[in-house]
Amino acid sequence: MPKTNFILLVIAFLVSCSERNKVDEMQPNIVLIMADDLGYGDLSCYGNPTIKTPNIDFLASEGVKFIDFHSNGNCCSPTRAALMTGKYQQRTGVEGVITAKSHRHVGLSMDEITIAEELKQYDYNCGIYGKWHLGYAKEYNPILQGFDEFTGFVSGNVDFHAHIDQEGYLDWWKGDKIDNETGYTTDLITAYGVKYIKEHNPQKTHKPFFLYLPHEAPHYPYQRRIDRVLREVGQAGSKPVSKDSIPAIYKEMVEVMDEGVGKIIQALQEIGEYENTLFIFLSDNGANRNGDNGVLRGYKGGVYEGGSRVPAIISYPHKIPKGNVNQETVLTMDLLPTILDFIGQKPSADHIDGISIKQHLIDQTHLPKRDVFFSFKDLSFIRNDKWKMIRIREQDEARFSLYDLSEDLSESNDVANKYPDLMNELQKKLEKWEHDVRKGVEKVSM
Repeated sequence: MPKTNFILLVIAFLVSCSERNKVDEMQPNIVLIMADDLGYGDLSCYGNPTIKTPNIDFLASEGVKFIDFHSNGNCCSPTRAALMTGKYQQRTGVEGVITAKSHRHVGLSMDEITIAEELKQYDYNCGIYGKWHLGYAKEYNPILQGFDEFTGFVSGNVDFHAHIDQEGYLDWWKGDKIDNETGYTTDLITAYGVKYIKEHNPQKTHKPFFLYLPHEAPHYPYQRRIDRVLREVGQAGSKPVSKDSIPAIYKEMVEVMDEGVGKIIQALQEIGEYENTLFIFLSDNGANRNGDNGVLRGYKGGVYEGGSRVPAIISYPHKIPKGNVNQETVLTMDLLPTILDFIGQKPSADHIDGISIKQHLIDQTHLPKRDVFFSFKDLSFIRNDKWKMIRIREQDEARFSLYDLSEDLSESNDVANKYPDLMNELQKKLEKWEHDVRKGVEKVSM
């Protein structure tokens, strides 16, 4: 071989090694998939006997399955505000649903630092495909809040085929412009996710990515791939669906979403990035009465466990021990500091409420003791270890109850009368928290 060619080959080899080392040293990709209204008992790995979710089950076997994970809210927007900011949603003003009917000109404040904005500081490419639900107006669009790419909808739900919201508005965006396309919402979200992974392969771009896929399934309107359009532009509401058909439709909606999770896993494997990806799957709140919350009492919108205890799974091959069942109390707002901790960084906001669970996941140690809180309209609770105290306001009065969740997960035995001192202590803590998180905050939804 001529000496010149040999030297060129050596240089090419060294450059290749250098580039490979850059990839090897690269921060992990993050894929976060959020289901919509998926209940604690809606997955086969959480005990559902009829709905088959082999791909989500695979993630659970590869990582950690949480059995005491709580959405920050018992409905859509509050949980998403907490996810984006790492704060109790009350601090952001997003205490309730940002509705299509009454809240079309408000949204998550642009002063908030989102998880995408945090990651952008560390050279991440950030994409979101699916449901935003943190502001309808263009000025609250996710591409103005840290995301490089966005395709999806900004309302609480759309017709799965026509992409029309509850008030009759076309709601399918590409970036900050309405641009509808043909396709079943769940399949479109998955297809865009797969395309994003392949186009942003870190081995070619030399940049890690954050891919956020907030699904619509299994939220109403209940539609399968083959079903008719239920909404029309300019008309509020949906055409009715037979109640008898909903269980079968619901099952298929969850299973199609699971099929999509499998395609995302496969895309990561095909580009050689599966093992360098922190993968998170969870729900934004508990199921409504058409879903399955397992042994839990109550449903979406309520104050009992069925409203906020949700399925959640985190996997990261060779970093997080696999096949574990986690019993610690974790909230949606803990994900932002956890993700940043996995890349060796801390949140830049002056104050967040979430805590990092990174070391806990890796070493399987206990989390520090903390009280956690919940509030939605006239419903509130405080969790203090095994104790859960609920306060329900009715007109000018407040009704309290207390449950020992270590023995009574179904919240069927109120023991408030047995522990007056504990009740008094918990009431004071709840009142102090409510004052603290709402101090100086203007509500944008309720």
